[in-house]
Amino acid sequence: MDSQTKVMVVMPAFRAEATLRETFAAIPAGSYDHILVVDDCSDDRTVEVAAELGIPTVRHDANRGYGANQKTCYEAALATDADIVVMLHPDNQYDPRLVPVMAEIIRLGICDMVMGSRIRSRRQVLAGGMPRWKYFTNRATTLAENFLLGTALGDLHSGYRAYRRSVLETVPFQDNSDDFVFDQELIMQARHFGFEIGEVPVPVRYFDDASSIDLRRSLVYGWGAVRCMGALSAHRAGIRKDSRFSRAAASGAPRPE
Repeated sequence: MDSQTKVMVVMPAFRAEATLRETFAAIPAGSYDHILVVDDCSDDRTVEVAAELGIPTVRHDANRGYGANQKTCYEAALATDADIVVMLHPDNQYDPRLVPVMAEIIRLGICDMVMGSRIRSRRQVLAGGMPRWKYFTNRATTLAENFLLGTALGDLHSGYRAYRRSVLETVPFQDNSDDFVFDQELIMQARHFGFEIGEVPVPVRYFDDASSIDLRRSLVYGWGAVRCMGALSAHRAGIRKDSRFSRAAASGAPRPE
């Protein structure tokens, strides 16, 4: 990594006591300049473990939700001199060794946003522990989103992402949901404002301590993603303006599509 490029790793945490230490240890040394844990009012020792590891931490005084956690992460990142921001879940589900790989793709100017794709083959994904219902739902919704956004990505539901600073400066992420659908809103915003999205393969790791939403929450999340696709389509057609896609692009950022 170019020494002039500053990288920040942000970790949105909730009940990550059992996995934070292992996740942190696996991040390659020297691959970041700043790191932060944002704890969403966990009822375990997440904050204490972060302190033991020497990781700066922000703690919400109430549980606000996954999306709200990311908002705090990105606000904090934009308050630093970070050029690239990597969002890594501290539950060790995603391989931390890819932090420098994702950041380098952005530094080279290949993409503005990089996602970790868990899906390369059905056998590989199911062997890694992804429930069948989640796999088939992922395939159907990823297909629909790719069609809407003009992309050809393999896993639009991955929670492993890296952003060029200008992406976070441009998209109005504060207008997004405080829940899980925040992830989908941000992808659609990034594409709407003309940013290029790429992906790298990551291994699938599902285990007891890894965070995962149940079927009911997945249905809520899926419905939220469908509604967001509809909102973007209506906004593009001039039927109904949506604040999530209305803010003017920052100076020097790509023009909206």
